[in-house]
Amino acid sequence: MSAVERIDEIDVRILELLQEHGRMKRNRIAEEVGLSVPSVSERMRKLEERGVITGYHAVLDHKRLHFDITAFIRVIVDGSEYYPEFIRRACALDEVLEVHSITGEGSHILKVRTRNTTTLERLLSRIQSWPGVHGTVTSIVLSTFKETRRLPVVPTELVPVEEFETS
Repeated sequence: MSAVERIDEIDVRILELLQEHGRMKRNRIAEEVGLSVPSVSERMRKLEERGVITGYHAVLDHKRLHFDITAFIRVIVDGSEYYPEFIRRACALDEVLEVHSITGEGSHILKVRTRNTTTLERLLSRIQSWPGVHGTVTSIVLSTFKETRRLPVVPTELVPVEEFETS
């Protein structure tokens, strides 16, 4: 693979800094990694173009915004012919934070946040009414001790895009 398709030690440090402090100024990043601001900007641009950095987002406190219920919903969808429509519908719901196809009990798992148990019950009724949905099993989160999207990054060759486009 070419150098363009590798993540080196400097890229790793940039990615670590951005994961910890997404709003960190480029001049501070440059100081931390020992490069000029234009060099850091170019590396960040390349990381974005290659799909390593997929966006910059604010992390909101769901409790302060009155989304008091976090739940995981295991969904049993009867047959793969229903999967595309199920996924389309699930992804369109604002309360649904994550949609995963899984092994084990059920075919999909959803991570959701709602204001209260009444809104969770309404959401469950809606999902259960969709074509192909055979049933759901819901677990309500009582306490959260760790929740992150942070990844441990090491120097590596990038996985070609075509290897994961189907997942």
